[in-house]
Amino acid sequence: MTEKFKTIGNPCTLGEGPLWHPLRQRLYWFDIPAGRLHSSNAEGGQPRSWLFGEPASAAGWIDKNTLLVATASGLQKFDINSGTWETIQPLEADNDVTRSNDGRTAPDGSFWIGTMGKKMEPDAGAYYRYSRGLLEKLIHSVSIPNSTCFSPDRKWAYLSDTMQRIIWRWRLDETGAPIGDKQIHIDLRKKKANPDGSVCDAEGFLWNAQWGGWKIVRYDPDGREERIVELPVQQPTCPAFGGPDLNRLFITSAREGLSDGELAKQPEAGKVLILELNVAGMPEFQVIY
Repeated sequence: MTEKFKTIGNPCTLGEGPLWHPLRQRLYWFDIPAGRLHSSNAEGGQPRSWLFGEPASAAGWIDKNTLLVATASGLQKFDINSGTWETIQPLEADNDVTRSNDGRTAPDGSFWIGTMGKKMEPDAGAYYRYSRGLLEKLIHSVSIPNSTCFSPDRKWAYLSDTMQRIIWRWRLDETGAPIGDKQIHIDLRKKKANPDGSVCDAEGFLWNAQWGGWKIVRYDPDGREERIVELPVQQPTCPAFGGPDLNRLFITSAREGLSDGELAKQPEAGKVLILELNVAGMPEFQVIY
């Protein structure tokens, strides 16, 4: 049975990249193909938005007034108050086939970001780690990078390629860099489930939005399914914890590819869903660029 949800924001074609700014106490999220960044308070009030002129997908916070925003051509240092930005790191800027997708800030202050084909071309993208002015390619030949998040003990990074239907975990060293080989953490191939965005709560459980599945699933630190929350939207994309007590789960969603008939059955598609939980998340880590 689907729980009752509050929704905020106007419907996005492809809503993604929710970020709760701990200093501003506001939510930020994207409509990727529109290149638009949205923002509101925890209740959906005081809405604002900005256009980047190209697809934009993920962000981290640098300080109270500044975000790091991933767009199709680079990592942008974005001034919230003035609405202006400057490129601090090109990101496949010479590749018209790709755009940025899922990303999140790691505990060490690095920003992990994936790229993918604008038309979902197989293996067109990659995974990167941007740390203190240096951009390192971590994984080649990625189709749809997703599920970027980090364990509260700072020992593991999680990531996925939606097309492979696997969520991996990757051991982190004391500097925050991945070491060794990534490991299969959650294998969704038999269930034919499509892992989209993920976030870890303060207990180390991973919450994964499953594209096309009408649900978000909570997995324990060993990768076992612990809870399924049915959603009123078919295409949830990414969760983020926020609110004054960090116990609200904001879940972006998409209308992309849905027929008029399908949209009539899910009028909330493309909006941000809010789920009140009895577990809290972690504050999003600060970007150290």
